[in-house]
Amino acid sequence: MSNKKEKTAGELLAEKLLEKPEHAALRMTDEELAEADSFCEGYKDFITRCKTERLACAEAVKRAEAAGYKPFDRSVKLNAGDKVYLNNRDKSVILAVIGKRPIIEGVRLCAAHIDSPRIDLKQHPLYEDKEMALFKTHYYGGIKKYQWTTVPMALHGVVIRADGSKVDINIGEEPGEPQFCITDLLIHLATEQMQRTLAQGVKGEELNLLIGSRPFKDDKVSKKVKLNIMNILFEKYGITEHDFVSAELEIVPAYKGVDIGFDRSMVGGYGQDDRVCAYTELEAILQVKDPEHTCVAILTDKEETGSDGNTGLNSSYLPYFIDDLAGQQGVKGHNVLSNSLCLSADVNAAEDPTFSDVTETRNASKINYGVVITKYTGSRGKSGTSDASAEYVGRIRSMMDKGGVIWQTGELGKVDAGGGGTVAQYIANLDVDVIDVGVPVLSMHAPFEITSKIDTYMAYKAFKVFFED
Repeated sequence: MSNKKEKTAGELLAEKLLEKPEHAALRMTDEELAEADSFCEGYKDFITRCKTERLACAEAVKRAEAAGYKPFDRSVKLNAGDKVYLNNRDKSVILAVIGKRPIIEGVRLCAAHIDSPRIDLKQHPLYEDKEMALFKTHYYGGIKKYQWTTVPMALHGVVIRADGSKVDINIGEEPGEPQFCITDLLIHLATEQMQRTLAQGVKGEELNLLIGSRPFKDDKVSKKVKLNIMNILFEKYGITEHDFVSAELEIVPAYKGVDIGFDRSMVGGYGQDDRVCAYTELEAILQVKDPEHTCVAILTDKEETGSDGNTGLNSSYLPYFIDDLAGQQGVKGHNVLSNSLCLSADVNAAEDPTFSDVTETRNASKINYGVVITKYTGSRGKSGTSDASAEYVGRIRSMMDKGGVIWQTGELGKVDAGGGGTVAQYIANLDVDVIDVGVPVLSMHAPFEITSKIDTYMAYKAFKVFFED
């Protein structure tokens, strides 16, 4: 006699018809979990070293060249299997592998952004007050300003000197280097400040970076601390105060990418929106060998401020590149784009158990449930989104299932809670089928964000499957 209990008709029907969301770790073997953890070691190194769009672009170019990619030359005829890259002003980059099929059948596009919320210097930043030297700043992207005080900061960027020469500045990341900080008011004297709204707790003009406090020893000059700082910069970099006018200097958290949790299941670090997708997309395109369709990976700039400017995807550098590829095969670029498919590789907001009132749990993405397929973003009435078609969603989910990718769906908060956008709408405007696919993030846009190692690995698998389709 068998002791096995037979399932009821209802249980069998529920198995067939109803969804059963499950933690991805319960669906993975120990070997797969170990592979995900190992994959994220490289990712932690990437977010530690590549904290600005310039640094991420340089790293992508370096790795592409090591993998056999050549700078794109529109006068050179490309053949199946050829690998090229286009460096757009050192702030965005396109990598492409030419496919076996005619390009008129369309390309496989993935687009991630390599800029992140940060603090920029103004053009006349340096000043002295109360015998302390500070930089005036202007924040970049959507931030909670109070989160960026009392955080150890590093300074990255370039200065173009009066003679036209360029100086790279990277300070605050290596052991022994000085770091910088935006101060905040001590709680003992903050009675008035604490009456402000949270949004005004720290104002934009109060985000002043403390950079020094010792004077230059000369009784004949004023602003001795400012002069001492400028003298240090001149001796090290050969720059004068007027050179700040032609500089791009960014202040970013000096945090390293680290494991989070006793179980080391998560990654913590700055700029994971959207470098978690940039890294996984880059890893995926570098693995592509002889694809059927031409594969294109875009690492773009300016997403956090609306994708405007000539290094953002609201410009024309992508369609120009596709047009150049198309012209080599005697076809029109717009016809290629009309037949193309795209994954907008961007993150989504992970449901936070502490602040779950802003998410609708049935449709919120969760960490450790796999890569997120986001049909639409936008805010409130889907403003600022492309809203992928049912047909395209069906194609992508089928592709993921066949490729062994663990995935989930998600939206960016409750309908009236707020929202946000991605580059998907700009690619959709080129007549391309596009959908957002990325990693859920906790504490998005904070100086220190958190992701799941499993979700990060599944994003890599998703982009790889897409390129291989």
